Amino acid sequence: QAQLVESGGGLVQPGGSLRLSCAASGFRLDYYGIVWFRQAPGKEREGVAVIDSVTATTLYNDDVKGRFTMTRDKAANTVYLQMNSLEPADTAVYYCGAIHSWNVMTWGFPTVDDVGRWGQGTQVIVSS
Repeated sequence: QAQLVESGGGLVQPGGSLRLSCAASGFRLDYYGIVWFRQAPGKEREGVAVIDSVTATTLYNDDVKGRFTMTRDKAANTVYLQMNSLEPADTAVYYCGAIHSWNVMTWGFPTVDDVGRWGQGTQVIVSS
């Protein structure tokens, strides 16, 4: 069964770091753009970062630019989101999503409706 599984969330103090993983099973990520969204309580799901399906070009939400880095490991069939200098405003459930043949340079940041497959989410809490 094709699925995405996120991991790596948890409780961290402000200024700390976490690395989220998005592992695919049942299908290859090679031809998929992968996007990270997050959803805080009472708020809409917002895009955080996206990586191109072919070139590994990345795009980031202005709120996380310079603090978050998205990478992909094709051999592991996994995408990562390294989150540094975390702030309480980063507290949310983080979801990864797969979009077939997403070209970041052409289409920019995807919307929720563009995502074809979602993971179950992983909770990130930034608090002292």
